[in-house]
Amino acid sequence: MKKLKLILKDIEITRALSYFAVFIFFSFVFPANHTFAYPDDSPKKSEAGIDEKLGQTIPTDIFLIDETGQTVPLKNLIDNNKPVILSLVYYRCPGLCSPLLSGVADVVSKLDLEAGKDYRILTISFDPTENNVIAAEKKKNYLKTIKNKTIDPEGWKFFTADSVNIARITDAVGFRYIKINNDYAHSAVLTILSPQGKIVRYLYGTDFLPFDMKMALIEASKGKVGSTIANVISLCFSYDPDGRKYTLNITRIAGGGVLLCIVGFVIFLKVMKKKDFKKQQENTNKIHDK
Repeated sequence: MKKLKLILKDIEITRALSYFAVFIFFSFVFPANHTFAYPDDSPKKSEAGIDEKLGQTIPTDIFLIDETGQTVPLKNLIDNNKPVILSLVYYRCPGLCSPLLSGVADVVSKLDLEAGKDYRILTISFDPTENNVIAAEKKKNYLKTIKNKTIDPEGWKFFTADSVNIARITDAVGFRYIKINNDYAHSAVLTILSPQGKIVRYLYGTDFLPFDMKMALIEASKGKVGSTIANVISLCFSYDPDGRKYTLNITRIAGGGVLLCIVGFVIFLKVMKKKDFKKQQENTNKIHDK
């Protein structure tokens, strides 16, 4: 009976620690001033973020301006044989956009697929004040960073557009952003499109594993809608309007760290209790044997 009471007590302690871990996690990751959107609420247009539209097809009668200053309809860029990696950025961005495009260049360097032949990359600025001159400069800079291969310039195209066409493309993929002074708060995300322009995957962050990218492109080429890779960047980064840059959200990262520590501690307790209980049983058996 005494052993049973001890076991029950251990279970209650473990359960209490588990509840405490959940409380700590939500306290840190979702502070009190965080506004939640319930499933039946429409997204607030004043907030930056992503409204995933997996399975939907983007309109192809959107007009973009390429690096040479030529106006190009999106339907000319959606190839029926190639999936598309779409990145929405603004070229003057002091924070996330540069790491995002560097991440694209890095994964292109490592992929055994060829941009232009097996897939196409479209980078579009959502800042209507930017022009093809800055787009051409950015293209030149990022193509230089691609290592160990020569990329077809038509395989990675850089665009600008007017406010009407920008609104259409950002709405089509669910990309919401906020203008703060002369800059923007936004997410770091790539949208993977099928050869027919269907949204099949969102890849979040600024670093991309070649395997994840290759699988996304292969599935996109077949028109398969895949699950989203974990959204890390939107939790870890927040916009600092005073410093005009994106900074690590230490509170949320600390919350995640605290949660991991508590979960580890709970697991440790369970393992130790099992060992102690097993040892007590062995000692009891030895006594009975004697």
